[in-house]
Amino acid sequence: MDEAYFDSLLKQFYQQAKAQFGNAVKSYWFDTGESCPGCGGEIDAMDYEGKEALSLNAFIYRERGVLIGYVLCGKCAGKIMWGAKLRPRKETELHATIERNLIDNYKKYLRSLDA
Repeated sequence: MDEAYFDSLLKQFYQQAKAQFGNAVKSYWFDTGESCPGCGGEIDAMDYEGKEALSLNAFIYRERGVLIGYVLCGKCAGKIMWGAKLRPRKETELHATIERNLIDNYKKYLRSLDA
């Protein structure tokens, strides 16, 4: 993964979130973990409209006002996309798992800064 490329995209997400949510979004962080926050598997490309693509996503960790960016494996990205087609705007248990794992990763990152 090209972290600089993802960081530039996440900056765009951040600017959009700031415009939409104002001071509720104070900063951003990109999870550079090597495993999928959904299933723990290897992050790989997915087939999207006949092409290989990576699933770059973000959510706001409200407690800290941090926009957390992340990449999913193809399998989890496919599940999220399929679920969105079946039930638009409805979060699934996979969403909750992803957010919980990413919040844990963010907290570990913060602890590493204190060390």
